[in-house]
Amino acid sequence: MSGARAEAAGRPLPREPDDEGEDLEYVAVRERLEFLNEVSGKIGTSLDLARTIGEVSRAVVPRFTDVAGTYLREQVVAGEGFPDGVPDTRTMWHRVALEHTDEPGRWDDVVPVGEAMPFPAHTPFFQCMTSGEPVLVPRISERMGHAIASQFEKRDIRPLITGRSMLVVPLKARHVVLGFMILLRHPERAEFNDMDRVTGAELAARAGLVLDNARMYTYQESVAETLQDSMLPHIPPRMAGCDIATRYLPGTLLGRIGGDWFDSVKLPGARTALVVGDVMGHGLNSAAMMGQLRTAVQTMAALDLPPAQLLRNLDDLAQRLGETYLATCLYAVYDPIASELHLANAGHIPPVLVRADDGRSELLDLPTGAPIGVGGVPFEAVRVGVAPGDRLVMCTDGLVEMRGEDIGVGLATLCESAAHPAASMDDACDTIIRALNTRGGRKDDVALLLARLNGIEPDDVAEWTFPLAPAQVGRARAVVREQLHGWGLAKLAGPAELMVSEVVTNAVRHSHGRPVTLRLVRGDALLCEVDDDDHEMPTLLSAGPDDEVGRGLRVVSTLAREWGTSRTAAGKSVWFELTLPRR
Repeated sequence: MSGARAEAAGRPLPREPDDEGEDLEYVAVRERLEFLNEVSGKIGTSLDLARTIGEVSRAVVPRFTDVAGTYLREQVVAGEGFPDGVPDTRTMWHRVALEHTDEPGRWDDVVPVGEAMPFPAHTPFFQCMTSGEPVLVPRISERMGHAIASQFEKRDIRPLITGRSMLVVPLKARHVVLGFMILLRHPERAEFNDMDRVTGAELAARAGLVLDNARMYTYQESVAETLQDSMLPHIPPRMAGCDIATRYLPGTLLGRIGGDWFDSVKLPGARTALVVGDVMGHGLNSAAMMGQLRTAVQTMAALDLPPAQLLRNLDDLAQRLGETYLATCLYAVYDPIASELHLANAGHIPPVLVRADDGRSELLDLPTGAPIGVGGVPFEAVRVGVAPGDRLVMCTDGLVEMRGEDIGVGLATLCESAAHPAASMDDACDTIIRALNTRGGRKDDVALLLARLNGIEPDDVAEWTFPLAPAQVGRARAVVREQLHGWGLAKLAGPAELMVSEVVTNAVRHSHGRPVTLRLVRGDALLCEVDDDDHEMPTLLSAGPDDEVGRGLRVVSTLAREWGTSRTAAGKSVWFELTLPRR
């Protein structure tokens, strides 16, 4: 016997249907399988929850039903994770989609999309969502129509549902009901039957799986965005001697959350640290690493480490955290009194400096350095003189780098757009974003920091040095009083004298040999700084009625708008700010 004949003998031959009923049943089953396969091909094309809901609704109308209303649990719509527990009469259900073949607008006013409501226990909807099984109502009677309509205040839904055949199918995932679909057929159409119930259950199972995938993605994306938003700082628009504006744009790919960040840190001497960094990769891991590195930069900046040393320490930290920790970082310290930038770079794209006198923009030539986490590579710092009104532009490569395009094109566009005149710092940021973001092809996230370096005039700075003698405290009060009167700030003389007296007294008492320095800076606020050579940081104490010491910083904390302590190369600096009186 040949192989073909043996194969034919080993399987039953197809047979003709015994009667017409069997033939009709076979056709009906085949049609439903074709329908389910067709629906499966139309849904799940996106991980966007709203789009997926629309695909599910449109897939069943009009072929399987004439009206399809989709309801989801409140937690699913809000992206709050997987809902717990069995639904009850208090569970809120959001109507997220309504597809129908009726005349346009007929359903919109009575059952608008976006409405949320609970469902009473006597309704077939409650039965479906609590049992997790389809509920079939061959025809909605007048009585049932009235019962369903009773929950719609001042809206009569009975003409839309009475006399129609209804099938309610649950949208489930992992044995939890995420929502349900209400399917209605016109009175002149065949009623839903048991086979339709099975078809609807299979349809709902496939739709529930697709919706759960979209829900999980939406939830994870929401978690990542919340994490990243909480880690990105809210930078004040004005710092000592400079104005700052920032922008952050998420990426356009799946997993678009990344590790780009910007920051600014107040430093002693009216200086400001400006930071932009980019963790390699995307997703929650990159966002989490970004938070760790940003916190480390904040901490080390507060120690007033020089830029190159700060990047060196950050590189050591990244290596201790793990081999996969790689990031680029640009760190700049602006001194508005000396009119100088002190910058160090760790594998980041260079910043742009726009000169105020002629509007010329240039990429600053900095030693590139290696990315943070590579290890064993030295970092170098450079000093750049600036003038009042110059603008510094720092950004991540996602803004200037496009696939298939040389990065030099993006950098040239950045320089050109940064040089455009703008009415405000926010307008200047928007100009840069428009110029670079409209080219198309951007997929990475973007961090942009723009600083206008206003400087501080010499006449707004006063500085004195005092020997380590208790009598110098009185002299400190006197020079502060005289200077504030000269600046027209006599109203601040009283509290400023009191706080200076307390801080200088502590500095004279704890210094080891180096004279105490007192500096006043008049800007958006009155800044007072007292430096000494003691490295032990002072702490705020709760002095009792019989204690002779411990009240100095309590006085400063009470009277100052803001105050703090910082380490310096020679010791420490204690500073406070007072709000300038309105003119």
